Amino acid sequence: MARLRMIRHAPALHGGALAGRRDVAADLGDGARVAALRAALGADARMISSPARRCVQTTGALFPGMDFAQDARLWEQDFGVWEGMAFDALPDLGPLSRADLAEHCPPGGESFNDLCARVWPALREIASGGDAVIVAHAGVIRAGLALVLDSPAQGLAFEVAPLSLTELQQIGPLWSVACVNWQAR
Repeated sequence: MARLRMIRHAPALHGGALAGRRDVAADLGDGARVAALRAALGADARMISSPARRCVQTTGALFPGMDFAQDARLWEQDFGVWEGMAFDALPDLGPLSRADLAEHCPPGGESFNDLCARVWPALREIASGGDAVIVAHAGVIRAGLALVLDSPAQGLAFEVAPLSLTELQQIGPLWSVACVNWQAR
């Protein structure tokens, strides 16, 4: 059995603009919440982070002084020309089904389906090494949930808050969800 505890990075200092691949810092000002999450995780885990600054900073705050690996496959979805656009300036896609939204590709970027195709092999590989804590992005965590559900579209149904924990378990070829969006208080 392998347990993947996936943590979304601390709130991104994005300045009100989309930051998928844009490398922005994390707001780690809520030290009590970081400490509570650290206590819940323990300190004996294998740790892997997205190379994004906000994830590396969050991992360092959760596990100060400990070594951790970085995996470029765990970057957030590439939103192409939308990167850096103010949230209120993003195009209105209208009503889309989850399947259509998963298929939609921003100009010059990648679709959620593309993200899943990139992330799923990474999660399987990480799980093959046993338990791990992964600090990554909302899209990556949704891709993990989509892996369990065998459906990228269904992964889009989940809320993933900053500094929340989502736990996936793999027993043989079967995956399950132990918790989603748990937040230390």
